[in-house]
Amino acid sequence: MRTWQVGDVMTREVATVGEETPYREIVDALVRRGISGVPVVDGFRRVLGVVSESDLLHKVERAGHPDERRVFEGRRRRAAREKADALVARELMTAPPVTTWAEATISAAARQMDRESVKRLPVLDDLGRLVGIVTRGDLLRVHLRTDAEIREDVVQEVLRRVLAVRDGLVTVRVRDGEVTLDGRLDRRSAVELAGRLAEQVSGVVRVTSTLAYDVDDSALVDLDADRVTPVA
Repeated sequence: MRTWQVGDVMTREVATVGEETPYREIVDALVRRGISGVPVVDGFRRVLGVVSESDLLHKVERAGHPDERRVFEGRRRRAAREKADALVARELMTAPPVTTWAEATISAAARQMDRESVKRLPVLDDLGRLVGIVTRGDLLRVHLRTDAEIREDVVQEVLRRVLAVRDGLVTVRVRDGEVTLDGRLDRRSAVELAGRLAEQVSGVVRVTSTLAYDVDDSALVDLDADRVTPVA
């Protein structure tokens, strides 16, 4: 069952700067393009780092208020002071960059952004070259899918293709991304699988299942598991 990937939502025309791009040119690129960060690339479009608004703001924060160097200076304070004095992208960028691939799922990209505390991910190809960029806003586009599109995926991909459920056995309703499954299947395991797979359909907010079943095969599954001989 196919889920949306980074390549489905990323921006392919990416504004970039080089290592020696001056501070003012970087600011101009961000303001002109209406973006909050820009990858720094070399001549082969390999991403060396990312310059974001927060990197640039250190110069604004410290304008007219020079910091005195302390004997014991924390890493964050030292980095902020150095970026306040920086003049080109190489000195301003955050490196190494946090990147992803076009084939990564959007859920994986969202988890990566949260884990690394970043707002954007440069997207690389198999050779490590920049092919796009994905932002938090891009990932949210999956929830702009219509209810009709979501229902079509649940019916075609989950019920028909994966579970081979005959038409008419399950009723699928979708409203504002919330999926409701109603009807009857032959096995409890099929009911549970239908709910789990429906939750994985791109754009689904929540799944409510009132599906009934004819046979509770959970005891058979547990019995098979007990018969497995552990490997020493």
